[in-house]
Amino acid sequence: MKLPLGILSILSALAATGYSLSCQTCIGVGSTPCQGQSMSCPADNACAATYTLTTAHGVTVSQVYTLSCAPRSQCDKPGSISIPDGKIKRGISCCYTDDCTPPTPTLPVDAFQPNGLVCRTCTSADSTWCYTDDTMRCTGEENRCLLQTTTLTGSVSTKTALRGCATKSICDIGSTSESSPQISMDVKFSCTSGSFGIHQGYLMLLLVPIAFIKILY
Repeated sequence: MKLPLGILSILSALAATGYSLSCQTCIGVGSTPCQGQSMSCPADNACAATYTLTTAHGVTVSQVYTLSCAPRSQCDKPGSISIPDGKIKRGISCCYTDDCTPPTPTLPVDAFQPNGLVCRTCTSADSTWCYTDDTMRCTGEENRCLLQTTTLTGSVSTKTALRGCATKSICDIGSTSESSPQISMDVKFSCTSGSFGIHQGYLMLLLVPIAFIKILY
């Protein structure tokens, strides 16, 4: 049976652009899912749950749980970033039907074996740039040096920057924007690893989860 040309055109368009899901979006404090409104996602996105754990000197500083749309290429790829005496671990899981609930994300396992990479390290609490001669040794799969910048607007307005070590999965995420009714956050970073070149990516700075906690509570 031959399909009408109109139907063939529609099927071709769907194959080229991908199906668009509707997903819940929210930002919550803690390690359990939040609840939010449904929104239409870009083509080829999945419904994603992201859990971010931030520690300093081995003590938990914050836990942030988000539901959002995310490119399918980011699904099930945990990652981490380290600065001296601080670490951010991020897990992401996905599901693929309208307004589905993703499984609980899994965080990466700590690794302490040096991998040979040495990166500059610094932080700035009032600028999107920092640079010093201080360095740190990277460990495990954190085989990228990064510069990350974060801009918060809304109830809290600030600009921050950091340099440290990160996994490739973090660097590959790309710049991103998150928002709640009270605040918007834009994050970008550049990663280098010698011959591997530069990647754009996303992560949450130590100060950002603290800002969310102050706003949400």
